[in-house]
Amino acid sequence: MFTPRTPRVVAAKRLQRRRDRDKAGRFLAEGPQAVRSALAAGVVLDLFGTDEALTRHGDLAMQAPVVSPVTEEALAALAETVQPQGLVAVCEQVDVSLPEALAKEPRLVAVLAEIRDPGNAGTILRTADAAGATTVIFAGDAVDPYNGKCVRSSAGSLFNVDIVRAPLDVILPGFTNLATTGYGDTDLDALIDDGSLAAPTAWWFGSEAHGLPAEVLKYADKRVRVPIYGGAESLNLSAAAAVCLYASARAQRSPRSGS
Repeated sequence: MFTPRTPRVVAAKRLQRRRDRDKAGRFLAEGPQAVRSALAAGVVLDLFGTDEALTRHGDLAMQAPVVSPVTEEALAALAETVQPQGLVAVCEQVDVSLPEALAKEPRLVAVLAEIRDPGNAGTILRTADAAGATTVIFAGDAVDPYNGKCVRSSAGSLFNVDIVRAPLDVILPGFTNLATTGYGDTDLDALIDDGSLAAPTAWWFGSEAHGLPAEVLKYADKRVRVPIYGGAESLNLSAAAAVCLYASARAQRSPRSGS
C-alpha cells in the first residue's frame, strides 16, 4: 500500500505543477469519470486508488496498465479536490500539432485566446465537445489545458477532441473566424438567419475580464455580439460560448448546410 512518501506517489504529486507537467509530458486526471475517459483514449499510465475506490470501480482498475493501491492520505495528497473520489490517474498529455488537427478537416473549432481561468476553459472545452467541435485551440498565454481544475471542468471532454496549443497569431485557413465581443458590429441572430454559420467556423473566445486581444479583433472576419433581450448587462463567458457554439452546431446540421 503506497503512502504519501512512496517515490511513485511523490513523483505523481509533482504533476500538480505546470513546469513538471510540461517536463514530463504527463498530467493527473482525478475521479472516475475522467479516468474512464482517459482509459478509453488509451493514455493512462498508472492508476492510483484507495482499496474502497478500486473495489467499487473494478471495471476501471481492470483496464489500467498499472494499478497502485494507496492509503487515504496518499490519495488526498494526489487529489486537488476537497472531497476526492478515490481515483487519480497519471496520463500522457494528449495535445496535437495544428497541422495534424487541421488534416482531419474539422468544421467547428473553438479558440481559447489567452483565457486564464481554468474553470472557464474547461467548461468551454466541454461545451465545444458537446456541440460537435472536434478541435479546441489554447492560444497565446492561455491556461494550461492540463491544469487540474481545467481537466475536472472538462468532465472528460479533454480526451474527446484534438487539443492544440498555439501562438496567438495562429492562422486558420479555410475557416470563417468569428471573434466574440459585446461590442461586435455583427449580431449573432443575423449570422443564424443568413446561413453563414453553416460554413467551417472558428469561434474565438477571450478572457471574461479583458475580452479578446486587439490583434484578434482586428484580423477576425467578423466581430460578433450575442443579443441581450432582457435587462442583463451581459452573459458570462461560458454561457456566451455555449450560445455561439450551438448556433454553429445547428446550422452545420441543417438540411441546407449540405453536411
